[in-house]
Amino acid sequence: MTAKIHFGVTLVSKRAANISVRLLRTVVAVLVLAGPLAMQAQDIRPIARAVDEHYNHLRSLQTDFTEIYRGDGAERTETGTLWLKKPRKMRWEYRSPKEKLFVSDGKVVWFYLPAEKQLRKTEFRKLDDLRSPIAFLLGKTKLENELAGLSKVADQAPMNPDNTLLRGVPKAMAERISEVLLEVTPSSQLARIVFTEVDGASTEFRFASPKEDLEISDRQFLFTPPPGVETVEGELGQ
Repeated sequence: MTAKIHFGVTLVSKRAANISVRLLRTVVAVLVLAGPLAMQAQDIRPIARAVDEHYNHLRSLQTDFTEIYRGDGAERTETGTLWLKKPRKMRWEYRSPKEKLFVSDGKVVWFYLPAEKQLRKTEFRKLDDLRSPIAFLLGKTKLENELAGLSKVADQAPMNPDNTLLRGVPKAMAERISEVLLEVTPSSQLARIVFTEVDGASTEFRFASPKEDLEISDRQFLFTPPPGVETVEGELGQ
């Protein structure tokens, strides 16, 4: 009887020891994983806040842009100039490969195709377009609140090795956008924004030669269609 009791106690002790070892390993694994994540959160916070601070104090911005769309096995590259002004005013002048104009006064959006003599028009609040979030860049930026899972990108390199690449999911566009990449310069400017949609298509905006706090007339963000231009109300297209 004594031998059996002694064996049972030993078996229970071994099981307890095994459970303790497994528990310890689990705790260690969690700490190992959580440590870098916590450090990363601390690392990106100053970067995100510096971007917020930079753009929230700007009244206006002019920059050259390159827009690259990739989807359905095709790629389309367009270039032009972008003007932004508080609040929500924007003007995208496309020059290559063909001219087109995307402009908003913050209430109404016009999309003009000169070659087709067609103007599309809609209300800003109804706009479903990847250019629209950029209209809020001046004065409304708060990356940590707007992007879920904001983190540094480890599996891709920025275009410029001095820049930092961040990744997150836009909370307001989570049904359409699976992630957005932000390439941040050492001076806290956005050099590149890449939206990846849930269907795998992506739209990339690259910015160059920015000019900040220029005097830009509100007339720059209005549009009067030339004679003979057809106006279509509703979705804007691309």
